[in-house]
Amino acid sequence: MLRVAIAGFGIVGKKRRTFIDLNPSMEVVAVCDKTFESKGVFPDGVRYYTNYQDLLTEELDVLFVCLTNDVNPDATIAGLQTGLHVFCEKPPGRDLADITKVIAVERQYPKLRLMYGFNHRYHDSVQDAIKIIRSGELGNIINLRGVYGKSKIMTFNQSDWRTKREIAGGGVLLDQGIHMVDLMRLFAGEFTQVQSIVTNSHWGYDVEDNAYALMCTADGIVGMLNSSATQWRHRFNLDINFESGSLILGGLLTGTKSYGAETLTVSKVDHSSDNGSPKEQLTQYNNDPSWEMEINQFANYILSDVAIEHGSSNDAYQTMKLVYQIYYNDPVWRNQFQIPNPEDIENE
Repeated sequence: MLRVAIAGFGIVGKKRRTFIDLNPSMEVVAVCDKTFESKGVFPDGVRYYTNYQDLLTEELDVLFVCLTNDVNPDATIAGLQTGLHVFCEKPPGRDLADITKVIAVERQYPKLRLMYGFNHRYHDSVQDAIKIIRSGELGNIINLRGVYGKSKIMTFNQSDWRTKREIAGGGVLLDQGIHMVDLMRLFAGEFTQVQSIVTNSHWGYDVEDNAYALMCTADGIVGMLNSSATQWRHRFNLDINFESGSLILGGLLTGTKSYGAETLTVSKVDHSSDNGSPKEQLTQYNNDPSWEMEINQFANYILSDVAIEHGSSNDAYQTMKLVYQIYYNDPVWRNQFQIPNPEDIENE
């Protein structure tokens, strides 16, 4: 039985606990959150603390980090240095330097597992898309077009720390669009050319409310991305075109249900007769197993002593690097916020 602690017991931390409790190999023994007035014990015997430093005095095997972006890297490092396997929510920090610092510590503990919560990889529609892409039945990818948008930087029960650069590091791209960036990397590989426009002209915070990117891999796959906090009807859509067909990931099952039905549309092209209107097969998904699958996969990585395949620190690094290439390649945004070249950080 893996003894688990959760650092940060807000909406996400509580949701993580729900699915940790369902895993027969894990047991939550303690949590912490700055909203607690003092330390104590819940009726179910789980102990609680006001900070992660006190939390780490418990006898533990695993630490889940569900804190704000400015604290995530330090808590992750503290967990590793205490000898714990660590699961950290995205993003891994405020900037590329944060995840670089974490990886330097991770390398000192090769027996420990560090995984990042790129939850969208575990949605059924994404899992099915991965299988189709890897089968090669539609040929090679030509391009991808992704839109992931919501109506505000803060929506529903989110805290306003997401609007503050010193805490969050970035806005809608780093907070939400990072999932689309991660999926586009997963499907197409690493993007080596990036052009972008980044703006905060509507909401006026010192973090972005829109990011637009045009990207290309070394072998010519083009990706187009809009991460938006002015999408009045919430939207998730990823259109992937291949040599012999297309995949369209539309909608997303979330707790708020504001992104509509989660679907996968598959088109297989007959170039001799379709004339722009191929037959399509649409699958609608009615359940979201992603949170439970992700927790179970993490437990399996630990208990089987195998390397992290999805959500590794390298995934986190490469995704953060691409996010910061988008920031950096808008010269106005780069100069306004003194954003360093991601290539310079990588070469340090």
